[in-house]
Amino acid sequence: MPEPKTIFSCSKCEAQYPKWSGRCLECGAWGTIHESVQQQSNKSAAAQIKFDEKKLIDFKSVSVDSFSRIKLGLKELNQIFGGGIVKGSLTLLGGEPGIGKSTLILQIFQSLDTDNSPLLYISGEESAEQIKLRLDRLNYRPKNLKFIAETNCEKICSAISTLKSPLAVIDSIQTVYSNDSEGEPGSISQIRACTVKLLQAAKSTGTALIITGHVTKDGAVAGPKTLEHLVDVVIYMEGDKLHGYRILRSAKNRFGSTDEIGILEMTEKGLMEIRDPSKIFITDTGQNISGSMISCFMEGSRAFLVEVQALVTPTVFGFPQRKTSGYSISRLQMLCAVLFKRAGLNLNNQDIHLNIVGGFKVNEPAIDLAVAMAIFSALKNIIPPKNALAIGEVGLGGEIRPAGNMNKRIGEAEKLGFQTVFAPKLNLNKTFSIKHVQLNNIKQLAEVLNV
Repeated sequence: MPEPKTIFSCSKCEAQYPKWSGRCLECGAWGTIHESVQQQSNKSAAAQIKFDEKKLIDFKSVSVDSFSRIKLGLKELNQIFGGGIVKGSLTLLGGEPGIGKSTLILQIFQSLDTDNSPLLYISGEESAEQIKLRLDRLNYRPKNLKFIAETNCEKICSAISTLKSPLAVIDSIQTVYSNDSEGEPGSISQIRACTVKLLQAAKSTGTALIITGHVTKDGAVAGPKTLEHLVDVVIYMEGDKLHGYRILRSAKNRFGSTDEIGILEMTEKGLMEIRDPSKIFITDTGQNISGSMISCFMEGSRAFLVEVQALVTPTVFGFPQRKTSGYSISRLQMLCAVLFKRAGLNLNNQDIHLNIVGGFKVNEPAIDLAVAMAIFSALKNIIPPKNALAIGEVGLGGEIRPAGNMNKRIGEAEKLGFQTVFAPKLNLNKTFSIKHVQLNNIKQLAEVLNV
């Protein structure tokens, strides 16, 4: 039997060192390096292990009839999960503090609290009295919802195995710890160990588990990146706290597509579904103003119309400022250079402020044409055409390139009453007919600015 080897590892990032030091050189944390014993592998014993051919599975005998889902009360949630939560799956729900994760969880419980099956809510951050206040605000009278204030992972897995509820929620994974792992709760080693045990408990009992996770300043889930690889579904809850809209975006889904998003509205009675999400990012001011243009972007299979607002003012400093909200600042810098070089628009002494109405972050280049038209309209103080829509990507040569799914974009614009569409030459589907929309084929950026 080989002798154990003594090493020193960091409890925060698990970096290993041959000797002790007060500060970890990898993550920069102080006082996190502790002595541990590493067992040497026995190569002779590993060589004697034989593979059992009975474990081989033939796909001809595999049936997916037992692949059942739990239907939720909100259609937007069912769409995000791919038709409902799969039994025995592990879902990670991330979002900023105060974005509405706990409210969403309680509404999921409310939609399932109809039969005699117990639902399990485990929280290491809030007490039963705090959750009861939220239940009263949602007007939710629990029937079979059970609560446990526990942070030990082994006890949580035991409760899940005992109750065998269809759904259990752990809020949050950063507060749970395991006795088999070193480090404080929330460290990388603890989060990984607890997630693996919770995944085993979900698969063995058939209970659908949802764990909530904190996010960092960059918007990523705090902890190891491998946490997203261990779970089955990763859903992020986004949105501006000053606006009532919440966007559910799926970053990973082993049981469905990751192209879909869900749109919800935060109200006094909780999160509500929006009947027509295409209109939520368009403001009806009652009058046309300069610097405002409507465009269309795609999120999964959905088309959303969005209002782009630009404000161009003379700079009072030596260097012009570029400020954006919901749009890439580097993309704005590139469009300003194209407007100067290809369209002869001098913006070197002008401050540009760009805003995407509604608090939505648009990364699709299909709204480039609308951004350029909004900047030109604000600079010249020209009111854009009424009921007009601009769709297209602006290249470095000033050319306008088409975007994908133009049939859905123009169809959504026609449904909402738009009459004019500025877009490059389109290759529309032959079965797609346009009755009330006039298409203006634009090749160069200078052409649409002259219009």
